[in-house]
Amino acid sequence: MIDKKTARQPARVAQVDAGKVYDSLAWFYDIWGWATERRARTRVLELAQIQNGESVLEIAVGTGVAFEKIVQQNSTGRNIGIDISTGMLEQAKKRMANEQNGNYTLQTASALDLPFDDHAFDLVLNNYMFDLLAFDEMDQVLEEIKRVLKPRGRLVFASMTFGERFGSGIYERIYQLSPKLMGGCRGVRMSEKVKKHGFEIVSREYHQQVFFPSEVILARK
Repeated sequence: MIDKKTARQPARVAQVDAGKVYDSLAWFYDIWGWATERRARTRVLELAQIQNGESVLEIAVGTGVAFEKIVQQNSTGRNIGIDISTGMLEQAKKRMANEQNGNYTLQTASALDLPFDDHAFDLVLNNYMFDLLAFDEMDQVLEEIKRVLKPRGRLVFASMTFGERFGSGIYERIYQLSPKLMGGCRGVRMSEKVKKHGFEIVSREYHQQVFFPSEVILARK
């Protein structure tokens, strides 16, 4: 059944297939991200307000666009980036190859089963993962994030969302025709899901770039 409060359409790319989909998109993803997601990603980092010395996890690190900035801002802290796509991780490792600060780790892992201790992180960030997940997987991931966050820890993330301005509906139509062409992403609204799992919503923002609609959420455990 479709949860219309969270998404108008169900996920149509299974998590077991998502890694291969993004392996195939890794070479092109930075161009797409720059054109459609740059403003929302920038806002995620601004809202995160990383304090040097924190323990930070980025889920679905992708090609490392945000992770590079995280490591630079958190030069004395602990930085971990995970992804299920080995192709994306290879791009991230190439991006980080000249980073002199070695206080980071990039590894293959799934948000559905985070390989970290309870209360391990001050901050969890993510860009464009929840919009790929099935509804029950969203719940599972939010519980995992809640588990690894310290008390009052922050969660900041961006997702494709329902369009609120002219032209933004085009991406939902593309998803209907070819989910893999959209990398499995469809419009979601995550505030109610996040609150349901015991998080406090600090802010929710709407951003649109080249008609692509994004929401950015800052929440506290």
